Amino acid sequence: MKKAYLQVYTGDGKGKTTAALGLTLRAVGAGMRVFIGQFAKSGRYSEIAGLERLGDRVTVRQYGDGRFIKGLPSAGNVRRTADGLTEATAAMASGEYDLVILDEANVAVTCGLFEVQTLLTALAARHPKTEVVVTGRGAHPLVIEAADLVTEMREVKHYYRAGVKARKGIEV
Repeated sequence: MKKAYLQVYTGDGKGKTTAALGLTLRAVGAGMRVFIGQFAKSGRYSEIAGLERLGDRVTVRQYGDGRFIKGLPSAGNVRRTADGLTEATAAMASGEYDLVILDEANVAVTCGLFEVQTLLTALAARHPKTEVVVTGRGAHPLVIEAADLVTEMREVKHYYRAGVKARKGIEV
């Protein structure tokens, strides 16, 4: 790529991580290498199993305790997430990856797992040819300002409201 950009996928609608994973598929199809750091997530979702099938073109790391927090995060969760951001920062700066996805990094800022300024410093340290995508609800205005592309997912209608639970292969 001649120039890499910073993309943000935010909003209250479904599809932020899904869009980032679609971009992952496109990048791998073009021969690119991808690093995905998932903040506030852990576990073996169907997306993880699918990503593993892409082989060594995709590296996935999960940070945090695997649930969206309410109230103050635990010290352990803050430490794991900070360590994760350090690892993701190194991946962004290394030039080894063409695409880096910071999944739910916006939520990590909102929940106090790390400060917005820490995230912005990490983003500023990225290699000039590394595209970065930051996902999660509630993108901080400074992250939006720093971005080259911002997409807001807005819920218009959702079957969750009719009591439909998350379905394997579709939502999980």
